[in-house]
Amino acid sequence: MGNLKIQPRKLSGTVAVPPSKSIAHRAVICSALSNAESFLQLNLSDDLLATIKGMQALREGGDVTIDCNESGSTLRFLIPISLVLTNGGRFIGKGNLGKRPLTPFFPIFEQCNINHKEGNGDSLDFQVKGTLLPGHYSISGDVSSQFISGLFFALPLLNGDSILTITTPLESKAYLDLTLSVMESFGVHIEKKDNQVYEIKGKQIYQNIPYEMEGDYSQAAFFLCANALGSDVNVKNLKLNSEQGDKAVIELVKRFQEHDSQDLITIDGSQCPDIMPIIALTAALQNKKRTQIIHAKRLRLKECDRISAVCKELNQLGAKIRELEDGFYIEGVSQLSGGCEVWSHNDHRIAMMLSIAATVCKEPILLKNYECVSKSYPKFFEDYLQLGGGVHEWSMG
Repeated sequence: MGNLKIQPRKLSGTVAVPPSKSIAHRAVICSALSNAESFLQLNLSDDLLATIKGMQALREGGDVTIDCNESGSTLRFLIPISLVLTNGGRFIGKGNLGKRPLTPFFPIFEQCNINHKEGNGDSLDFQVKGTLLPGHYSISGDVSSQFISGLFFALPLLNGDSILTITTPLESKAYLDLTLSVMESFGVHIEKKDNQVYEIKGKQIYQNIPYEMEGDYSQAAFFLCANALGSDVNVKNLKLNSEQGDKAVIELVKRFQEHDSQDLITIDGSQCPDIMPIIALTAALQNKKRTQIIHAKRLRLKECDRISAVCKELNQLGAKIRELEDGFYIEGVSQLSGGCEVWSHNDHRIAMMLSIAATVCKEPILLKNYECVSKSYPKFFEDYLQLGGGVHEWSMG
């Protein structure tokens, strides 16, 4: 477990953020489901490697074991695909992945007589066996849109048509729109009807086409929020009319600039939960302004309990932030103190958030377990250093 000592320096310069991880997962899957070779420009993060290797295993067939590592996208996207290509398989993983629910799939499994078995330990060990059939299915949308995306990838491959009805308000809707957009680029169409009903024609064929990757707003959010806190970073590779849900960071930062200190700023985190840790940091530095982030309970089921981790680590640095059941209540301060040891909780987004926090501290911080950024942005600290960030490895001994 590595440690970084990070000096309180503002960032400046130009950075090209890596290609969108969310789009890359989807493009890799669509490409692998076609019958031709393709070329994709990818940022080979741990999560994306899990999806690439998983799709390779499914294409090869046989008794499949897929190591999802810590990637919820890999797990939830590939389970339905496995029920089309290989009659299921075994899905393993580590970290908190075994605690993240798979229950929205279970009514569909029962409808198709698909067997499933969960392991007894905390680590993921999930086995599923059977065949996904064409049909009329219902699924909840308030746990994660990833379950629906997984079915979207798989159902067009079947010999008959299907209808999928979403029975609850849909969280992270932009991610579902992103799935449909990428699939459309690869020649597979799903038609949305009224009241969250989707018609899915069977016997569709994924067409392999040149696909251009756009920059990742989830990663750009760290630098865009750093700018709101006094840095001066020019972020390249971002598509202005992107369908990425985390593009919301631009409007959220504007809201802090537009509100005066008498207002309570309320942010709904349900549609873009991944950027809520860095938004919480930004809110914590809005001096004398109050912010509440709500509808973000899913943060408790990520790589760590991100609500608890954000509160614990930022309060150590001098923030005034407390936990809500589904988010945060934040009273803004003018600067963080630093001068202490903080922990990433083995969560890439907490590690990157704390490195941005260092830019507004009075004293250096010591960040424990910084290498976890490899999950999504392996070169984050290289880019951070290139932008003038003061980082060097530090021995706890």
